[in-house]
Amino acid sequence: MSSNPLADLSAAGVSIWLDDLSRERLNTGNLANLIAEHNVVGVTTNPTIFAAALAKGSAYDEQVRELAARGADVDATVREVTTTDVRNACDLFRDVYDATDGVDGRVSIEVDPRLANDTERTAAEALDLWKTVDRPNLMVKIPGTVEGLPAITRTLAEGVSVNVTLIFSVERYRDVMEAFIAGLEQAKANGHDLRTIHSVASFFVSRVDTEIDKRLDALDDPRAKDLRGKAAIANAVLAYAAYQETFQGARWEALAAEGARAQRPLWASTGVKDPAYSDTRYVDRLVVGNTVNTMPEKTLHAVADHGKIEGDTVTGQAAQAQEVFDGLVEVGIDLDDVFIALETEGVDKFEKSWAELLDTVTGQLNQAKG
Repeated sequence: MSSNPLADLSAAGVSIWLDDLSRERLNTGNLANLIAEHNVVGVTTNPTIFAAALAKGSAYDEQVRELAARGADVDATVREVTTTDVRNACDLFRDVYDATDGVDGRVSIEVDPRLANDTERTAAEALDLWKTVDRPNLMVKIPGTVEGLPAITRTLAEGVSVNVTLIFSVERYRDVMEAFIAGLEQAKANGHDLRTIHSVASFFVSRVDTEIDKRLDALDDPRAKDLRGKAAIANAVLAYAAYQETFQGARWEALAAEGARAQRPLWASTGVKDPAYSDTRYVDRLVVGNTVNTMPEKTLHAVADHGKIEGDTVTGQAAQAQEVFDGLVEVGIDLDDVFIALETEGVDKFEKSWAELLDTVTGQLNQAKG
C-alpha cells in the first residue's frame, strides 16, 4: 500500500468515477482538477444530482433566460440544460476516453425516471438522448427493472452504450447480463462494431445495508446483531461471482472474438450512510479488477485521505458471502422483499427528484419571463 490510495485503487483495476455533475463543477475547473489530481476517469449523474445542481446558485440562469426567450417549455428546458452539462463533460473526458480505448472517460445520463416501467418509451428516450448529446463517450442510464430489461437490449442493439442502474439483487443482475449479451448479439446482426459498445451494471451497495440493518435491528434474535453491516458487501461479492460465471463459455467467446467487452460491474451507492461504519468501507472492501466504483466527492476525498487499498478483496470470497445470506434467512430476513422494497424506493426517489427538478426549472422560467 502506497501513500496514494486512489492511485492504488486505479492500479488494482478499479475505475474511479465521480457520482456528481453540475455546471458549477465544469465552469470552476473542479471536475478538471479531480481528473488531473484524483484519478477520476468518469462521471455518473441521476435525477437527484441534477435536481440539486439546478436548485443551487446561478450557473444555469443565463441558459434558462435564453430558453425562456425562445419559448421553451419546462421539459425542453430540462432536456437542454442537462444534456449541455453532459455534452461538456463528455468533451472534458475525451482524452481519457481515447487513452483507454473507450473503457473510461464515460459520462452517464439517465432516462426520465417516470418511464422506468415503460419499455417502449424508455428505449425511445435512450436513443433520443444518445442522438442529442452526440458524443461517443456517453452512456445512457436505464433502470434494471423488469420493464427496463428489454429496453436495455433494444438500446444496445442500436449501438448505444448503456449504464444499467438500480440493480439490487444478484438474481436481477443475472437478468441484466442476459439482456446485455442479447443486445450485443442483436447489435452484431445489425452490423454494429461491437468494439464501440460499452456497458456497466450499477449494483447498489450501501442501501442494502441500510434496509437490512433496519430489519435486523427490529428482530429479537441475538444472532441478528452479528449480521449488521455484512449484507451489502456479501451481496456485491456474490454479484461479482455471477459476473465471472457469465462472461465465459462459447456464447460469450463468440462475441468477444468480434471485439465485445464484458459489461463491467459498477459499485454504486458507495457513500456510507451509517456513521458506525468506516466512511471508506464500500471502497476498501470492493477492490477487484475490471470494475468501477462511482463515489460522491466526500467519499472520494475520504479514500484519498485514509483509504486502505490492500489488493483484491472480492475474488474467492463467494462462499463466505453466501454464509452471510444463509444467516440472514435463518434469522427471518425476507431477502426477496428487501430487494423489491429497494427497487421500488429507488424508482420512487428518482421520480420525486425529477418532479423537484421540473418545479425548480418552472420557477426559473417564470422568473426569466418576468
